[in-house]
Amino acid sequence: MPKLISSEQHASDSTTAEDSLSLGARLRTETHDQHRSTESRPFIVSLMKGELSLEDYTRYLAQMAWVYEALESRTPSETDFAIYDARLDRLAEIENDLVALGAADWRTSHPALASTERYAARLRELVATDDPRFVAHHYTRYLGDLSGGQAISRLVARHYAATDEQLAFYRFDGIENHVQFKRAYREQLDALPLSDEQSAAVVAEALAAFEFNGALFDELHHATAAA
Repeated sequence: MPKLISSEQHASDSTTAEDSLSLGARLRTETHDQHRSTESRPFIVSLMKGELSLEDYTRYLAQMAWVYEALESRTPSETDFAIYDARLDRLAEIENDLVALGAADWRTSHPALASTERYAARLRELVATDDPRFVAHHYTRYLGDLSGGQAISRLVARHYAATDEQLAFYRFDGIENHVQFKRAYREQLDALPLSDEQSAAVVAEALAAFEFNGALFDELHHATAAA
């Protein structure tokens, strides 16, 4: 059967259709499989099923502290994108949780794993260069906290008897309506003054962000199994 559309024409049409999608839509659709793979890693699955312990959750949270310290190391400026909302910052809440979990000394008792160091190094690299690809990490972490993070909070409380003072990470006291905030965030995301090339780079970086998280979860799994 003769080809009705050549491979070159098909590729061109595909690219045109892809470029017509908003950045938010591209992030959702093009990272879907990687997102599912990341949240299906054994450590997270076991944690959510109640098969681990509050100590294991503490180890996880300490690694998140290293990540968020890097994520929030950038200095705000008047030219910041609207999505960079200070109400999203989590490091202070994570540190308060770690105190309540008996890990106030998290920097020494829970040093960064190799995967965490690579993740944090990438974040600091993007912060130092003010690279638009930083948007990808901002999106994957904070929108995740406002969405799936809420389920994590409930499950950790249910399975491991974590108290409210140990779960401040997932409370955004300055954001009254999570649904409305996420909708506004996505609208602001779509309005970012990025070129097509920059938007494509953000999507590629979002895929990398999920890989960084997946590697961290895998290393936590191995460390937990070896404990």
